[in-house]
Amino acid sequence: MKKILSIVLLAIAWFGLALGRPALAGDAANGAKVFSANCAACHMGGNNVVMANKTLKKDALEQNGMKSAEAIITQVTKGKNAMPAFGGRLTSAQIEDVAAYVLEQAEKGW
Repeated sequence: MKKILSIVLLAIAWFGLALGRPALAGDAANGAKVFSANCAACHMGGNNVVMANKTLKKDALEQNGMKSAEAIITQVTKGKNAMPAFGGRLTSAQIEDVAAYVLEQAEKGW
């Protein structure tokens, strides 16, 4: 009975890890390159030349509900308001990298 229970628990743990949602862990160094080529025209230094109050600074990200990688990935992929969608121009990995870079820079104060 112990052996069967051990096998069942091991199987549950394995399926949970193998089929679980992967953690978002973008490459901020690559994100810096992608950001420079695609985002810096409007967001140089974490600012926003189109909508001045919607910067990429930590407090603005928190205030606007953009304090997670998932929220930034959605915004970059789909666009919103004056921001165009980059889902057709950038790969999901590039967008994930940009999100990591933005969050890293926001923590550092740009």
